[in-house]
Amino acid sequence: MDRLLGITLLSALPILLTAQAYLKNASFEGKAQDATVPASWFPCEEGTTPDILPGPWGVYEEAAEGDTYLGLITREDGTWESVGQRLSATLKAKECYTFTLDVAHSKTYAGYNNPLRLRIWGGMAKCGKDQLLLETDFIREPEWEEFEVQFVPKKPINYIVIEAFYKDGRFSYQGNILIDNFSPIKKCVRAELAE
Repeated sequence: MDRLLGITLLSALPILLTAQAYLKNASFEGKAQDATVPASWFPCEEGTTPDILPGPWGVYEEAAEGDTYLGLITREDGTWESVGQRLSATLKAKECYTFTLDVAHSKTYAGYNNPLRLRIWGGMAKCGKDQLLLETDFIREPEWEEFEVQFVPKKPINYIVIEAFYKDGRFSYQGNILIDNFSPIKKCVRAELAE
């Protein structure tokens, strides 16, 4: 009986693995430093100079997972930061998917201390914003908060974009958002969306 169960689990493994899309360096590990895009990620807005934290800019909150995490800001001149990455597999239209990530706010980010919202976009092309997958309320606390996201792509998604956001397209505001521990994107049961 145990052998039959083992064979069944092994035969299902390829199906389970293909039902997920992974991000490389999903917990933003790297040497803590300012103005550095984490390995495997790329900037999506002009002037994007994210920080690998803790350490730089007076930010010392512990990571939610691993040793480091990502810090994104908005500025008084109307600019904001966002990073993206190509997924390991295309997310198919009309399928249900889910992921989690941890978000926090630093009250001591070298003057960029106002709370921000976080937006996560899915797109077909690099830095594409075809579908908004998550927009949080203002994140005000330094304690990590886990967000669980469920969505159904309207068209295939090949890329994810993580964006610092203020409100109504206005970014003339000095704020920060901290991001860590982005999980694999897994298929979910469509019925969960109705709950």
